Amino acid sequence: MREFGYRRAHDVSGAVALLDGDPDARFLGGGTNLVDLMKTGVERPALLVDVRELPLDRVEPVADGGLRIGATVTNSDLAAHPEVRRRYPALAQAVLAGASGQLRNMATVGGNLLQRTRCGYFADVHSPCNKRAPGTGCPAVTGEHHNHAVLGASDHCVATHPSDMGVALAAFDAVVSYETADGPGEVPLADFYLPVGETPHRETTLPPGALITGVTLPPVPTAANSRYRKVRERASYAFAIGSVAAALDVRDGLVRDVRLAFGAVASRPWRARAAERVLTGAPADAENFAAAADAELAAARPLPHNGYKVTLMRNLVVAVLSELAEEAAR
Repeated sequence: MREFGYRRAHDVSGAVALLDGDPDARFLGGGTNLVDLMKTGVERPALLVDVRELPLDRVEPVADGGLRIGATVTNSDLAAHPEVRRRYPALAQAVLAGASGQLRNMATVGGNLLQRTRCGYFADVHSPCNKRAPGTGCPAVTGEHHNHAVLGASDHCVATHPSDMGVALAAFDAVVSYETADGPGEVPLADFYLPVGETPHRETTLPPGALITGVTLPPVPTAANSRYRKVRERASYAFAIGSVAAALDVRDGLVRDVRLAFGAVASRPWRARAAERVLTGAPADAENFAAAADAELAAARPLPHNGYKVTLMRNLVVAVLSELAEEAAR
């Protein structure tokens, strides 16, 4: 590890000022991803600005009935918050499905959104990788890719986004707030992550030097009947090979409202809008749940060794929505 500077910020404007104009500086939250990447040489910041002491560690109601989650709220505190558990249970479940208890105690909401892919080629500085070193290629296309993307990828990158939390936030139309030297801004999570295209190294729409200050969840009544289901290669701490965040409102046997987002299938949390359109107004049964999944997965372009994800995600959608439909009928 090379030498780097360290500064602790005590207010938002001061934190932004420390990073302003310095492309080699990084904000440090819990460090559960950034520090690992520094150890391997993937990240080489000249300055770390510690933001853990900023007053952004609360979950609070907002005027329209939603919730605002501060950027330095830990994953453990988010999952344990009574309003999150009551009104957005899939979010609490998603957070608890990620990492280990020790990591959740350190990891922050803002850092979770900005974590980098766990693709082995990205993590290995001796391998080519367009995300880490633009223009060098994507060896995963012809190499090891069993847990890589089947939706929204390109020839330039087939890595997936590792966040569990982000999948639930995508399902509930979360909005990300940030601060820059020019003032505050916000962006819907749906527009926060950039498509891979030819520039996989450009991952978000955040302006240079921006500090995430929080995430706002709008009031989503359907979210009270929601679930997050994660499939992984071992029951303990592991990244997903496929996941679903789903919320369902059924009235008189028909789907009145549905929210669906997929994880571990794309470079970003994947909102399944095609599936939602198929289901809205349709009978809440397994046949329609499968048809909705098929509509979303029609755009899948699997590689030779990850086609199993298409079947996995179809079965996962049917299982989770069937469970939610049964609960709604009680």
